[in-house]
Amino acid sequence: MLSKSQIKLITSLKQKKYRQQHGFFVVEGLKTITELLQSNLELYNLYTTRSFNFNAKEEVIVSEQELKRISFLKTPNTALAIFKIPKAKPIEGTGLIVVLDAVRDPGNLGTIIRLCDWFGITELVCSKETVDRFNPKVVQATMGSITRVNINYVDLVPFLKTSNLPVYGAFMEGENVYKTELPKNGILVMGNEANGVSKEVEAVITEKISIPRFGELQATESLNVATATAILLSEFRRG
Repeated sequence: MLSKSQIKLITSLKQKKYRQQHGFFVVEGLKTITELLQSNLELYNLYTTRSFNFNAKEEVIVSEQELKRISFLKTPNTALAIFKIPKAKPIEGTGLIVVLDAVRDPGNLGTIIRLCDWFGITELVCSKETVDRFNPKVVQATMGSITRVNINYVDLVPFLKTSNLPVYGAFMEGENVYKTELPKNGILVMGNEANGVSKEVEAVITEKISIPRFGELQATESLNVATATAILLSEFRRG
């Protein structure tokens, strides 16, 4: 049976300040938990409605009702785990790097982390205004890829100014990406869902690129940031 203190701890981890205070984050779903257990992350507790033979001393069997009380999902899965937040590794600053300027939607960040993993990008650099990587919805959307991408939160302008790599930014008025020769090593900056790349960051971008619209009416204002990231990364990797 879950104690009041356990329930209080778990439910508090929905908020960033408590994740930072306690040093823990929540993962839900058997597939994602299994992936994280196979990584270098340290498990703190695992709550499940039936034993999954994780070889976890920290496994706690709970009822479906108890799992519902601690779950952040509308339809709770069969397991919920708490992992210790690892220390971020320093940014290597080489290869192809994705930079996010104030991406606020957890689903978008989670999907972009998965895309980085898919396209073999190990460095994701986020502005401090970008949603927290350990937000439960972000973790859920990564489907385990969060363990294979190094994610740092920094002041973007100093980082971009000191980099030796060419800095590409996604803009509506940029050069057609299909007609642009892209390097193997560089930085791709993706902007906020509503406002795009900020003026401060735009000032240090060396190349503006865009994804052209092909529809006859040209009525769609913009692409979802995660969708646009997928298209642009595909082009960067094509060469």
